[in-house]
Amino acid sequence: MRPAKKGRFYMDYDVFNGDADGICALIQLRRAEPRPNAELVTGVKRDIQLLEHVPGVDGGQVTALDISFDKNRAHVSRLLDAGAKVFFCDHHFAGDIPQHPSLDALISPAPEVCTSALINGRLRGRFAEWACVGAFGDNLDSTADERIENLDMTVDRDALRQLGVCVNYNAYGASLSDLHFAPAELYQRMARFDSPSTLIEEDGALFDTLTDAYKQDMQAASTAPRAVEDDDIAVISLPDAAWARRVSGVYGNDLANQSPDRAHAVLTDIEGGYLVSVRAPLNNRSGADTVCRQFETGGGRAAAAGINKLPHAELGRFIDALRAQWS
Repeated sequence: MRPAKKGRFYMDYDVFNGDADGICALIQLRRAEPRPNAELVTGVKRDIQLLEHVPGVDGGQVTALDISFDKNRAHVSRLLDAGAKVFFCDHHFAGDIPQHPSLDALISPAPEVCTSALINGRLRGRFAEWACVGAFGDNLDSTADERIENLDMTVDRDALRQLGVCVNYNAYGASLSDLHFAPAELYQRMARFDSPSTLIEEDGALFDTLTDAYKQDMQAASTAPRAVEDDDIAVISLPDAAWARRVSGVYGNDLANQSPDRAHAVLTDIEGGYLVSVRAPLNNRSGADTVCRQFETGGGRAAAAGINKLPHAELGRFIDALRAQWS
């Protein structure tokens, strides 16, 4: 906390998506601009309305990373009205961004951009290894590879990619109980290291735990039935189980890499409906957010989006929306 006038204190909040992109964006930012007493606010990957957990504090600094501005719009206004300063960096659909002297917004929905890359640009390339891990986590291999080419050292590209994929995998779940590591705990453990290469070398237990769990869950997913599969779209059905919720997003990324001209939707059974993860074709990274925003709990970005709860009765309309977008 920073002391304020007349004995009051300003509280800082670091609010971030619990996936690889959100975690790696914050690691970069806090290595450049430490705020050791900031309160961490995060959650499972789909818990994106995180600003609702931040109280309005006059004079406080709120940093929001890798969560939709559009989904948090009302709380941004609330915090600004209370006198907070807000830095908001993201790559999801934002809608109109208001002009306010206390709002610093760095937002780009471009399909080859992630929050870690935006932060890395702001920091003029410092801590670029962490940006690579965040980009790999968001299945933006070309974005990560561009930064690796500009590094002044040799790194293990495959290890960085594996770390990004596995940290991203860890964020998926209906609740924290589905995850191997709570995102705040994982951030704190990763942020101790200057670089992800050092993390892999010195905290092999973390790397191995995530890698082994990822491989086990992906093996289970590989036998999942296809509800729909043709040249344009594929819809995969997963059961109501913790392992299925954990792989719901990363399995879609894996399928997209295998069939880059096809759109993929992974449906995981939950009470009263489906948890939906959509990936646009890798060779046409657009439309995923357009499809998902047609449904009440949907959102995301052009290349990758999701629906937190698709009612069973709307499955047909969802498949029709997929076909309308990509067939």
